[in-house]
Amino acid sequence: MKHSPLWTALCASAAMGLALGPVMAQEAGETDGILVQPGETESGTAAESEAPGAGLTASPTEDDTAGDETDEDEPAAEASSEAAEEDAATGAESGDEALAEEETDEAAPAATLDVAPAEAPDDAAETEEDAGEDEAQSAQSFRDQPQEQREVGTDWPFWGGDTNAQRYSPLNQITRENVGELERAFVFNSGDLPEGTADGKYSPETTPLKVGDDLLICGAMNELISIKADTGEENWRYDPGVPNEAIPYGATCRGVSLWTNPAAAEGDTCATRVIEATLDAKLIAVDVETGMPCEGFGENGTVDLWQDIGERVPGWYAVTAPPAIVRGVIVTGAQVKDGQAEEAPSGVIRGFDAETGELAWAWDLGAEEQNRNGPPEGEVYTRGTPNMWTTATADEELGLVYLPMGNSSVDYYGSNRSEAEEEYSTSLVALDATTGEVAWSFQTVYNDVWDYDLGSQVTLVDFPQDGGTVPAVILPSKQGDIYILDRETGESLFDVEEITGLPKGDIEPDYISDVQPSSTYHTLRHDDLTARDMWGFSPIDQLWCRIQFHRANYDGFYTPPSADRHFIQFPGYNGGSDWGSVAVDPERGVIIANYNNIPNHNRLIPREEAEERNLRPIYEQDEEGGSGAEGAGDPQIGAPYGIDVNAGWRSPLTQMPCTKPPYGGIRAIDLETGETLWDEPIGTARRNGPWGIPSFLPLKIGTPNNGGSVVTESGLIFIGAATDNLFRAIDIETGETLWQDVLPAGGQANPITYEVDGRQYVMIMAGGHHFMETGVSDAFIAYALPE
Repeated sequence: MKHSPLWTALCASAAMGLALGPVMAQEAGETDGILVQPGETESGTAAESEAPGAGLTASPTEDDTAGDETDEDEPAAEASSEAAEEDAATGAESGDEALAEEETDEAAPAATLDVAPAEAPDDAAETEEDAGEDEAQSAQSFRDQPQEQREVGTDWPFWGGDTNAQRYSPLNQITRENVGELERAFVFNSGDLPEGTADGKYSPETTPLKVGDDLLICGAMNELISIKADTGEENWRYDPGVPNEAIPYGATCRGVSLWTNPAAAEGDTCATRVIEATLDAKLIAVDVETGMPCEGFGENGTVDLWQDIGERVPGWYAVTAPPAIVRGVIVTGAQVKDGQAEEAPSGVIRGFDAETGELAWAWDLGAEEQNRNGPPEGEVYTRGTPNMWTTATADEELGLVYLPMGNSSVDYYGSNRSEAEEEYSTSLVALDATTGEVAWSFQTVYNDVWDYDLGSQVTLVDFPQDGGTVPAVILPSKQGDIYILDRETGESLFDVEEITGLPKGDIEPDYISDVQPSSTYHTLRHDDLTARDMWGFSPIDQLWCRIQFHRANYDGFYTPPSADRHFIQFPGYNGGSDWGSVAVDPERGVIIANYNNIPNHNRLIPREEAEERNLRPIYEQDEEGGSGAEGAGDPQIGAPYGIDVNAGWRSPLTQMPCTKPPYGGIRAIDLETGETLWDEPIGTARRNGPWGIPSFLPLKIGTPNNGGSVVTESGLIFIGAATDNLFRAIDIETGETLWQDVLPAGGQANPITYEVDGRQYVMIMAGGHHFMETGVSDAFIAYALPE
C-alpha cells in the first residue's frame, strides 16, 4: 500500500509518541477519536500538491458563500495545500516538534488509547498492525454476504431507481385518468450555470436520488446539494472546487450513490454517505445529513483517482457517472476523451473500500494480475485500454458488477490494438466485486472501429423461461441490438446470429471483421439507408444530400471507415440506445426503449492532412490549435489517421438533417418474446427549423434524444430526452402522449418519481445539453397533482 507524504509525517510523529492515537482510531473505523475538521492543515488537509478537498468545506444554506467559489478561489486552496505539505515534510524531518506543541491541548483524549510512548516504538507498530487487521476484517465482512438494499417507491435510492436499475416505481397516485392535472409543485435552481471557459460546454444529465425527506443532487460541476423533497428548500451544499479546465467534453454529473455502513451506530457521522466521482477525477464521500466530508475516507473525504494513471492532463480523464457500490466496494471507471492518442490514460476499473477509501482491487485488462493491487512503484496502469464511461450495475446478491465497456482510445483505427483490448472492447464484463476478477464477458462488436461502445446501464430482471425465471441482464447497444444474458454465466438466452459478408474496406482489410454478432431477441435498428431516404428543408437540400450520399462510401450496416471519401455510419454513435438506458415494467412484462435513428457522416484524415490542419491532442493544446468538439477533427495520435465526424448528419446549407424523419422514437417491447408492442416517434418540430430558427410546429417528427424514462405501476411513462424541450407522460399500453409541459431547457436527463407524506412527485432536471443544442438551465422541476 502506498502512503501519502501526510501519512509519512504522522507516522514519524507516532515514533515520538505524538498524535498517532486519533489517527489510528479513525483508520480503524472508531468514532471516539479526534475528528479534525476540514481546513485544519495539520492532519485534516491532504499533503500532496493536488490535495483532494484542500481548504473546502460544506456550508449550510444560511452561508451565502456556499455556491460562490470560482476559479479565482483555487490559488488559495492550492496555497493551503502546499502549506500543509511543507508542514508535513518539516514535521517528518524534525520529529514534529512544532506539531506536538500545536496539538498538545486538542490531542489530550489520545492518552486513553494506550499508545506507546517514544521509548516503545515496537508496541506502537503492533497497535497499528492490529488496527489494520481490524479494518481488513471489517471490510471483509461487508464482502462476504449481500447487504440489505433500499427499495424504490417512496424513495428513489439508486440512479436506476432500484438496485436492479429497472427505472420502475410501484407508485400509482398519478394515473392515466388524472395525469392531465399535473402542475409544478416547486422548481429548485441549483445556481450551477456555465461561467467563463465553461460556456457552451454544459450537459448536466443529472438524476437526483430521493431518500427519506431529502433529494440528493449534483450540479454539472460536481457541487453536491441536499434539498427538501416536498418544497425544494436547501439543506446543505458541498463544493469540491472542480475547475473549468477539468471539463472533458461536457460538464456532466449524471448522479451520485449512497452507502450505509452496516457496522455504524445510528447517528454516527457518515453512517450513511453520499459518494460522488468528479470531472477532475476525485472520489468524494460526504455525510448524508450534513454534507461534511467523511474524514475516515481517503484524505479528508477524498480519494485521488489520478493515482497511478500518469501525467495529469485536465479534461482527458474524468468521471461523469455515479459509481456502483457492491458488497461495500465502490466501483468506478472513467471517461477518457475520445480521439486524442493511442497512449491515452488507462481504462482501468477500480474498486475502493466504501468505509476507508482504500484501493480494494484494480482490473487493468492489459495487466490483470500484475496490477491487481495497483501497478509496481514508478509504473502506471496500462495506457490506451478500453474504458467504462457510463454507469455500471451492482448485483448485490451474486456479488458481481456489470461493466458496459467502451472502445480503445483510438476509436476509428484498430490495427495497432493488443489482444487484451480486442477481447474486452465493446463488451459487457462481469467482475467479482470483492476481488476484481473477471467472471464472464460478452462482446457486442468484433474489432470495433465505429465507436459503438456500450453506453447503456444494464438492467437486471427475472426473465421468464420454461415456466420459471432466470436471473438475467438486459443489455442494449448503440447499434440497436438488445441482448438477454444469463446473469451468472453471460450466455445469451436467445440465439446470437452472425452477420456475414460484411465489407472490409481498403484502410485495414486484414483487421476489419467480416462477421458481426446480432441479437435474435430484438433490435431497434432500422433498415439500411437508400438515396430515397435523403431529405431536406428544400429541394436544394434534398439534392445536395442525395449527391453526398452517392459520393460517400456506404455498403450498409458496418461500412468500414475510409479516407478517400466520407463513409456513412448508420446508426451513428448516439445509437440505438445510449446512456439513458431502458426502463422495465416487471408487472406488465414490458421494456420501454427510446432510441436514435440518425446516421453519422465521417471521414478518416490522413496524418499529413491532420498536421496541415494543426490537429493536436489534448495534451498539446494551446492558443494556436488543439482538438475541438469530440469527433470534429480528432488527431488520433499513434494511428495513421485522424477522424472527422458529422454526428447527426446535417446539410451545411440549412443545418437540417440529411435523412428523412423520424430521427428518434420510443418503443414498447414484450419482455418475454422480444416482440414490438408499439413504436412512436418522440419529439416535435416546435424547436426545429432551418438555420436553427424554431418552426413552432407541433408536428411529431421524432427528434434526436438523450436520456431515459421512468415507468409507474399506474401505466405511465415519464420522459424528457427529445430536443423539443417537452416533458411527457405517455400511456404504456398505447404509446399515446397524455400530458406534456414545456421545460426551460432540454430534459436530457433521466426523471424520477417519489412520495412525500402520501403525495406522489415526478421530477426532471431541465439542464439542457450543448451537443443537443437545447439551451442551458439549472432547474430541477417537481410535478404533483393539486393538493
